[in-house]
Amino acid sequence: MSRLLVQAVSKTFGPTRVLDHIDLDVPDGTAAAVVGASGCGKTTLLRVIAGFEAPDTGTVRLGTETVVRQDVFLPPQRRRIGYVAQDGALFPHLSVADNIAYGLHTGWRGLGERLRRHRDRDRVAELLAMVSLDPGYADRTPHQLSGGQQQRVALARALARKPDLMLLDEPFSALDTGLRATTRQTVADTLRAAGMTSILVTHDQEEALSFAAQVAVMREGRFTQVGPPEQVYHHPADLFTARFLGDCILLDALCEADVAKSALGPVPVQRDAPTGETTMMLRPEQLTAEVVTAEHSGTVAEVDFRGPDVLLTIDLVEGAGTVTVRRTGIAAPARGDRVRLTVRGTGTAYAK
Repeated sequence: MSRLLVQAVSKTFGPTRVLDHIDLDVPDGTAAAVVGASGCGKTTLLRVIAGFEAPDTGTVRLGTETVVRQDVFLPPQRRRIGYVAQDGALFPHLSVADNIAYGLHTGWRGLGERLRRHRDRDRVAELLAMVSLDPGYADRTPHQLSGGQQQRVALARALARKPDLMLLDEPFSALDTGLRATTRQTVADTLRAAGMTSILVTHDQEEALSFAAQVAVMREGRFTQVGPPEQVYHHPADLFTARFLGDCILLDALCEADVAKSALGPVPVQRDAPTGETTMMLRPEQLTAEVVTAEHSGTVAEVDFRGPDVLLTIDLVEGAGTVTVRRTGIAAPARGDRVRLTVRGTGTAYAK
């Protein structure tokens, strides 16, 4: 079992509290993503879990073993944790194959001879393929690779030993857009197939939502919300979380009996929503805009073409404000078109 349990972990650097009583429970064999802006504390959390930093307070358990508490601190080499840093941290004097094969062995003692005699070429080739690198890269050295290629080699090396827990510190940030999505999916599938518990740290909201079964949004050393991706995206706990995870439509609304009445009409909201004057949050893709010639909700003011989809900026009737609609780019309304808006799904209401 490799369930990760972090309880009440705090860490300060000088007068700055970087982690403030962090709790995180990652079930065995699942993936979690910690997402937040630069400097919020997410990398420090990974370093505490890995054993590169000692927390001021708190407990970290991996499976049945306590690796950190007040009187216990297990060193990193004894934690069976894989770690991929942002820069990859490859050995510059080893080839790509030797860097990856190093992850199959326990340490430096006798490494050169062991690698020469027992390098598992099939396993190295398999790991190269997993991170979308051709076998021809095996004999290159790190300085002959691009930054993205170096990061993929680092991923392969970390995966080689199949650790109990994999920590990924923005490992896809150096990859171009297309390869980033492909590699991310391949790594996620590989970790899932191996039954490996993992944590991804990223500032990319889409990356966090697509990679993990559990997303933790961090702000100034605290989690604002932890939960399944669908929950934190569609029903964020507060407006900070809502804005951080994507585009928002925010409307003044009067909420009664879990229904919010706004310029868009009555919209169902979450259970136990606050009553009275509220701010209602919707995502742009929840709105549909149908071109009409008669009774309408608003007029298209701007059309922002983005390839597969468009963002429509719509001025509501009677000066009720402006909303943004995300829809496919095929046969999209044009600037000046009158449209009728309808809402799909439910909104989230926040007390003012």
